[in-house]
Amino acid sequence: MKSNFVLIDYENVQPEAMSALVEEHFNVIVFVGANQAKVSFEVASALQQLGDRAQYIKISGNGSNALDFHIAFYIGELASRHPNAFFHIVSKDTGFDPLVQHLKTRKILASRSKSVVDIPIVKAASSKAPSERIEIVVADLKRRGAAKPRTVKTLSSTIQAIFQKQLSDEEVTGLVNGLNKKGIVKISGTKVAYSLPED
Repeated sequence: MKSNFVLIDYENVQPEAMSALVEEHFNVIVFVGANQAKVSFEVASALQQLGDRAQYIKISGNGSNALDFHIAFYIGELASRHPNAFFHIVSKDTGFDPLVQHLKTRKILASRSKSVVDIPIVKAASSKAPSERIEIVVADLKRRGAAKPRTVKTLSSTIQAIFQKQLSDEEVTGLVNGLNKKGIVKISGTKVAYSLPED
């Protein structure tokens, strides 16, 4: 399973559902503003369960976007040490979106979510309905750009990874067939081509 670094803008979001990040593939960094005196019990409790996979970073100075610059710096530092990891910024601040786009052009996997439950891998783990799962797979395929899986086997492996290997082989096959039936993928023998819907 790919490492997932979750960088939380605690000035902007006081996240709920932190328990979703206790899985071993998550590393969590909570960035706390200079004027913030405390964090919630839920955040502290979840981070305690993560042990050395969690940390707080308290910003020492004030100023416009001071915390945002810290998050950008840490993503750069972490990406150089973990080039295959996925970086999730949890913030309602759309100012992070140009950074996320730039990271993608550098082949660094990144996204911004408004809450912990909106993180793609967390959302995927909690989804049950086939239509909901297909939406999650389509969103992931769109994020991959030209790096989409080109065979049925790698598409199936990708779907398993999206859902943290929680699906049965039958469920994965059902999703591949569902994508095919909707015309999102076109299967020819073992090869896969795409016709992803526009946003």
